[in-house]
Amino acid sequence: MTILVCGEALCDVFPGAETPEGLTLDARLGGAAFNVAVALARLDRRAAFVGGVSTDAPGARLMRALGAEGVDTRWAARKDAPTTLAMVAVAPDGAARYFFHGAGAADRLLAPGDLPPLDRDVEAVCLGCFPLVAAPVGDTLLGFAQAAAGGPVVSLDPNLRLPAFPDRALWRARIGAVAALADIVKISVEDLDALSPGVAPADAAAAFLAAGASLVVVTEGAAGAAAWTAAAHAAAAAPPVSVVDTVGAGDSFLAALLCVLGETGALRRDALRAAGPDALRRWLGFATRAAAETCRRRGADPARRADLPRV
Repeated sequence: MTILVCGEALCDVFPGAETPEGLTLDARLGGAAFNVAVALARLDRRAAFVGGVSTDAPGARLMRALGAEGVDTRWAARKDAPTTLAMVAVAPDGAARYFFHGAGAADRLLAPGDLPPLDRDVEAVCLGCFPLVAAPVGDTLLGFAQAAAGGPVVSLDPNLRLPAFPDRALWRARIGAVAALADIVKISVEDLDALSPGVAPADAAAAFLAAGASLVVVTEGAAGAAAWTAAAHAAAAAPPVSVVDTVGAGDSFLAALLCVLGETGALRRDALRAAGPDALRRWLGFATRAAAETCRRRGADPARRADLPRV
């Protein structure tokens, strides 16, 4: 069974030391969908990347990296357009801010004809980040979510990138449309605050559940994460870690959540709805551990299955 991870592959660019001529740049492969696909492969889950990838040099490097990690790249649609560059500013506590250079880039050009079939081999479809609201890829992915609804499990991680698309109303509308089709919603407290300032995580979770989700998870960085179903609630603390940066931590969390659900036979709507507090705590503990491992290293460098406990 395969998990289709839909979205962007790009380069995260970290400013380095100043030179007489300018400054050095450290480009790392990334993008939420790229990170989730790689993280799933490292956790021994079959993953396929679905998205537009440039034919330029960074795009070629992204393709080689996906292949080397064991990610299925049959549905990586090569586009004669640039690779998006995300300039990363890292705060003293490791928190990252992103500034995007991606107008007309390959990841925004995914068309309906580029999508894979939703056959019996597809276990789940993952959606999120700025391809949800970029044109024309956003409409392509919304249509894909509509086609998947009622079939494979659909997961949504909004992963707002307001510097790229600052229109909050646009984000609210598209996230609402996709969330109504999603079985799993994983969202950070930062994204919740950007979408609906002042709304408590429990209230936001209740709204997603009412819209049709079976499982809602809210991540809170160093404070851990919490999960809700219609009948149960649980929380888990994050393990202590020396943080280099938080780039890719949320993506690693999502991949680990899907991994533990698959390993425990719970990547199904009925199993998600039936989960009790003990199962929720077990899933959260595994996912927070994976996110913490990623924070130990610069850039999105997800944990491998051997780094994490058996479930």
